[in-house]
Amino acid sequence: MAIKVLQTNKKAYFNYEVVEDIECGIALLGSEVKSIRANRFSFGDSFVKITDKGLVLVSLHISKYKQSNMFNHEPERERALLAHKQEIKRLRRRVEEKGMTLVPTKIYLKENLVKVQISLCRGKRLHDKREAIKARDNKRSLDREMREFNR
Repeated sequence: MAIKVLQTNKKAYFNYEVVEDIECGIALLGSEVKSIRANRFSFGDSFVKITDKGLVLVSLHISKYKQSNMFNHEPERERALLAHKQEIKRLRRRVEEKGMTLVPTKIYLKENLVKVQISLCRGKRLHDKREAIKARDNKRSLDREMREFNR
């Protein structure tokens, strides 16, 4: 199976601690698919909410497709996510009981289908974010020193 990752939500990995990942399909219009394939979308502050109809992706911005005319799409409309009923029930229980959040973390092409990886996340505290920044800076400086050492 050929998987091509189009974008990763780095902000979600910084603000949340990822507990579990779930792969979902996404219900899109033709012009939305073309914009996503052209990598003209952004996560922003998008999240997933659970409704009676299932999972709904909120505030994912997909830019309008330039070659499309009057049949273009709304850039920030709510989009349905495709998942099994049992999976949705399990996610609903986890979100309601433990105060977790569903966040889209990755959009990719699997063969020729657009898929979204949503993650069950727990919010990080400020000190956890500081530790992540510290670890990232230490890794960066270590890589820099190793590069200079290998010259």
